[in-house]
Amino acid sequence: MTAYRLHRLFHPASRRALDVAIDHGIFGEPSVLTGIEDISAAVTTIVGAAPDAIQLTPGQARHLQQIPDRRKPALVLRADVANVYGHPLDPLLFSTHFPDAVEIAVRMDAVCIVANLMDLPGHPEIRAENIRTIQALKSEAERYGMPLMVEPLVMRDNPRGSYLVEGDTTRIVALVRQAVELGADLIKADPTDRVEDYHLVVQAASGLPILVRGGGRVDDRELLTRTRALLDQGADGVVYGRNIVQHRDPAGITRALMGMLHDDLSVEDALARVEAAA
Repeated sequence: MTAYRLHRLFHPASRRALDVAIDHGIFGEPSVLTGIEDISAAVTTIVGAAPDAIQLTPGQARHLQQIPDRRKPALVLRADVANVYGHPLDPLLFSTHFPDAVEIAVRMDAVCIVANLMDLPGHPEIRAENIRTIQALKSEAERYGMPLMVEPLVMRDNPRGSYLVEGDTTRIVALVRQAVELGADLIKADPTDRVEDYHLVVQAASGLPILVRGGGRVDDRELLTRTRALLDQGADGVVYGRNIVQHRDPAGITRALMGMLHDDLSVEDALARVEAAA
């Protein structure tokens, strides 16, 4: 039954998806709020650009779902919260989930829920907690036909504060494979440092849809070049947050990415679409 909801996430022709992540506020870190200080305005702007989905939290999903338009983007619902993005990090790290996340997702008409699977140096207890979260959510998700997106995050130390993304192919592949083994219905994973290795991540997903996480802000050409390469390696779409909501023209970059995903625009054509919108 999970496939029924996923039909609303993926484009009917390209079978790809752009999910715009606006769930950063749940992590309690001021530095990730840029661009979404007024979340109602941010959601309205992104809805106008018509991505496939918007990723929100239980407390903010209303800004999307109260819009009376059946053509609006699908809702991807964040099901957990952690404190691993702080500057500096808290002395005690945690990760936990909404115990009724699946029920909330059903009530809010979400197409899937998303939860972390984190590999943090020196903190195996966070990965253990994530595994318990996934096991609990999977049990409920199966009962209600709610797809579970797992977000494997391989991190490395950062002397200045929160962890940095680790793009090591071997570690990403192993964590993605663990997510599949735990029962994920789709995967949200970081890009590898060597983009040409990403087919190995796709292979590790064992036929499940795999969406690529955006991470920190980069310039338009780098973002679109990387996106094109990842799609060519077999990715089924992207989950981008700061590279959209912190953009000078969030709607314009959204439309450019949609053209790349669903119309196979080249990097140059996608860049031209951003510049034309500016």
